[in-house]
Amino acid sequence: MKDFWNERYAAKDYAYGIEPNVFFSQQLENLPKGKILFPAEGEGRNAVYAAQKEFEVYAFDSSKEGKIKAEHLAKHKNVSLNYLISSIEETKYPQHFFDGIVLIFAHFPSKSRKEYHQKLLTYLKPNGFIIFEAFSKKQIHNTSGGPSNAEMLFSENEIKIEFSEINFTFLETVEVHLEEGPFHQGKASVVRFIGTKK
Repeated sequence: MKDFWNERYAAKDYAYGIEPNVFFSQQLENLPKGKILFPAEGEGRNAVYAAQKEFEVYAFDSSKEGKIKAEHLAKHKNVSLNYLISSIEETKYPQHFFDGIVLIFAHFPSKSRKEYHQKLLTYLKPNGFIIFEAFSKKQIHNTSGGPSNAEMLFSENEIKIEFSEINFTFLETVEVHLEEGPFHQGKASVVRFIGTKK
């Protein structure tokens, strides 16, 4: 997968644009400033936005091309990121280090996904927040982006199991219209939630 993402991010244009995800940007307005982690952050559009909003931003991705694009965008916006080139298996942060975690279209292999999510939650402080949006199982019928493997898509029940340590403020499956660069365009079905760690 690393080669796939390096190839996609090596293009001149930003694969998913330079503007933040709409749901994420709306939710961030309501949350207290602090340290915030962006796993699988790719070209950095959401991390850079959070840095502009004066959060202390950490991010990682397995793609070196993604980091290059993210740092270029950060420089253009006159902000800084703590960005690592790392897989989720290799990533290590202190326990209870972050005030928030943001997962936007972070689709991991189904066999490892629960383990990965549980690992990420160890980095989150008690009462720390999580913002999540990803493609739902219904997205398999749409052409607006996301994995072609249905097992990498989400249901609300799977989220409740994989994020059992989270108190959900809300959890919903909705249809949206995406306009996020060349690879996220059109009608889409997403699952999203806001919650805090128990």
